Order: sequence, then C-alpha cells, then structure tokens
Amino acid sequence: MVQQPRPGARPPVAAVLYERYAGRLPDTLEALAGPEHGLVDLPLHIAWSGLRTYDLDRPRQRMSLYRSVLAEGQREDITCFLNRDLLLALWPTMRTMISRHVRDAWETAFPELERWASGAG
Repeated sequence: MVQQPRPGARPPVAAVLYERYAGRLPDTLEALAGPEHGLVDLPLHIAWSGLRTYDLDRPRQRMSLYRSVLAEGQREDITCFLNRDLLLALWPTMRTMISRHVRDAWETAFPELERWASGAG
C-alpha cells in the first residue's frame, strides 16, 4: 500500500533544498558574465565567514569563490561573480566539492555540465 502524504505535511528536506538552489539558477550558462581574472570581493551574505577577497588567478582561491557562490549566492550573485568558461573548466572537480542538492540543481538545469564532467563536453 502506498502511503499518501498527510495534509499539511512538510516536503522532504532534499526537495526543499533542491528547489532552493534551482530557484537561484540563471536561464542559461551564457548569463554567467563574471570576471575571469583578478581580485573579487564577495558580499557578506555570500562570504559570511572568513575570506571575502579572492584572487581568480590563484586556483585554490578561484575554487573556493565558486564553491561559496554556488552554495550561498542568489541569482544576481551567480551571474555577477561566476564566469561560464571558468565554471565549465572547474565543474569536473567542483561537482565533487559541493552538496548533492546544488550539483543536482545545476546538472538538471544544464545537462551539458554533467556531459562536460564526464569528458564528453
């Protein structure tokens, strides 16, 4: 017997998190118009703990910035701070460093990311 959800029951946490991240996504990867080089200062609502200025020319800092923006950024932040070409280059590694909910939201909306990560991109 399939159990029906109770009236007023909360959706599963995974569904809530997925929807939260999916709602922040740009319409296309081409909308990611962030810088490719130089220093980037993230606002407090993204970098609320620790480092706020990142050097995109330093691989670890670039990866850390992308991880923070993917996890904490809103749609405007994502399009402002992330760059399409850098995201594609970082995605094979980045997808293993972010939460499953973030990864699933991005790869569902942009299947080319998963293909790129598997080497078919």
